[in-house]
Amino acid sequence: MKVGILAGGLGSRLSEETTVKPKPMVEIGEHPILWHIMKYYAHFGHHEFAIALGYKGEYIKRWFADRASLAGHLSIDTASGEITQSGNGGDEQWKVDLIETGRNTNTGGRIKRLVPYLGTDGTFMVTWGDGLSTVDLDALLDFHKSHGKICTLTAVHPPARYGHIEIVGDQITEFTEKPQAAEGWINGAFFVMEPEIADYIDGDDTLFEREPLERLASLGELMAYQHTDFWACMDTMRDKVMLEKLWETPRPPWKVWS
Repeated sequence: MKVGILAGGLGSRLSEETTVKPKPMVEIGEHPILWHIMKYYAHFGHHEFAIALGYKGEYIKRWFADRASLAGHLSIDTASGEITQSGNGGDEQWKVDLIETGRNTNTGGRIKRLVPYLGTDGTFMVTWGDGLSTVDLDALLDFHKSHGKICTLTAVHPPARYGHIEIVGDQITEFTEKPQAAEGWINGAFFVMEPEIADYIDGDDTLFEREPLERLASLGELMAYQHTDFWACMDTMRDKVMLEKLWETPRPPWKVWS
């Protein structure tokens, strides 16, 4: 099954990094977060990707082009200048379409532009290029197939950014540092979709999280796969530092590959 990844946003809240590169290319450890996302999907057998480019899309193109041209072994004849490549360069057997979707295009517009590359006659998956999770992609896909609706959204409880206190009168009765958010579920952006999703997106200016999802919900065509385990979105430097600390641990939550 093909996977669409939105990688064209400005990433303005991570401007310390994104003035020179797009947010999906910000590194966690020695690899861009986009690499982590693709490795996660590939672990579940999804090796074909269509990536929506926008802001500094050439940076992503160059990264993939360099990675492909330098993979495996190189034999160089310095007299003739001939370079011969051999070997597959590892286990990342990906097929990747890098699609220019416009610098200022909104999330809905990017998805609509990706649909022809993801398959107009079958189910596909979509996610944003800045989120990591331990969502069971096999179970997510099975859930989507079981209900027959147009779109499945992975719903998550994000970790709170600050300590939580309960107050009775002037007395604190409970203090909990960084609990799971108590206010409910949010969009975790690991989607499964049918091609008809394009009919609910007007054009490039459409924000997918607004009118399309609201309309799908009102028609009963939007279902929630509830994920209660690890999920994180890299919006700020604080988020990046947290993910890097996790990556340095013996068992990062999302590192399911060997």
